[in-house]
Amino acid sequence: MAAGLKEFTDAEFEAQVMKSAQPVLVDFWATWCGPCKALTPTIEKLAGEFEGRMVVGKMDIQSQPLTAGNMGIRSIPALLFFKGGKVVDSIMGAANEDKIRDKINEVLG
Repeated sequence: MAAGLKEFTDAEFEAQVMKSAQPVLVDFWATWCGPCKALTPTIEKLAGEFEGRMVVGKMDIQSQPLTAGNMGIRSIPALLFFKGGKVVDSIMGAANEDKIRDKINEVLG
């Protein structure tokens, strides 16, 4: 895991994401998903860039299926942006770094 990048689990999702004092970006992904793997370096870079302002992490939908089901994740990659325990925005499918950075800045307001 890159510096600043978290690995979220079903067991800790409530504490790490829903109750986070900072906004959170969760990248729902799977090891078999090519576009997800291609997105990983971008997510790692943004985690470092926004460390201290936004929590950024990944959640493997195969090893952590409960949260993905509860969040209604139907396709991956899926980026969900949380603020105050609620989903405030999302990006579905592969997106470029600038689009994700712009969305982070919008959420940070």
